[in-house]
Amino acid sequence: MNVDAVVLDVDGVLVDVADSYRRAVVESVERVYGETIEKADIQPFKDAGGFNNDWELTDAAALYVLGSRAGLGLDVDEFTDRIAERGGGLDAAKAVVRDALPDADAEGVVDEWDPERLRDVFQQLYLGSDLYRDLEGGEPDIDAPGFIHDEPVIVEAETIAALEERYDVGVLTGRPAAEADIALERAGLDVPDEHRFTMDDWDEGKPDPAALVTLAERFDAERVAFAGDTLDDVRTAVNADAADDRVYYGVGVLTGGLTGDEGRRKYSGEGASAVVESVNDLPDLLE
Repeated sequence: MNVDAVVLDVDGVLVDVADSYRRAVVESVERVYGETIEKADIQPFKDAGGFNNDWELTDAAALYVLGSRAGLGLDVDEFTDRIAERGGGLDAAKAVVRDALPDADAEGVVDEWDPERLRDVFQQLYLGSDLYRDLEGGEPDIDAPGFIHDEPVIVEAETIAALEERYDVGVLTGRPAAEADIALERAGLDVPDEHRFTMDDWDEGKPDPAALVTLAERFDAERVAFAGDTLDDVRTAVNADAADDRVYYGVGVLTGGLTGDEGRRKYSGEGASAVVESVNDLPDLLE
């Protein structure tokens, strides 16, 4: 691909979040509403687009659970397909619930839905009591060790060394900055603030291309590869390529929720330039 810069997603690329963020989605809804979705059901929400923020994915999963209680009559695939048809994201999920239920039932779902409590429970489960106090500044009401400690590192030190030797390296993640710092330190990747975008740095989120284009500008790069584990990551690169004069390559990795031949097919369908088993295959791909 002959690139000048490489930009990396964090979750599912540098660290495995199957037992951290994804577990927190499932268990947060369970704790607040007494029932929840399956962990495997998270991927259809991701594929629908607009759920780079796992707090909003949790909110959408809760809407599905509450809507189902009220007679929604849709399985997860049908629900997320309808979200995708409306452009993806939380607003689309709310619209699906309103369209599928009588007005009174839909209002009842919205009244019972509590994003603030869901987010607070999510952070307590994910961070654990000690980090919750440090980062959220409150006193937890759940005694949790923290799923953040269950994030195996995927990227190898040799991979980081090879990428940093040959290219400018940046990070583009939906994590809050403080949580990104923890993951990057664990992965052994030191990226200055001006070469990273987190949830705290721009409102739009993926697949909006603005952050990726800005990183390319800061690197003064003409050709950029962006490696991520979701369809929205690939869409971000495709959107950047359409919006900017530079060349952008979206590289899908199969260490997140998308795996195997089905993952390859979905990435290709969104315009991925390449698909690799792991971020550790990236140096050979780009060489």
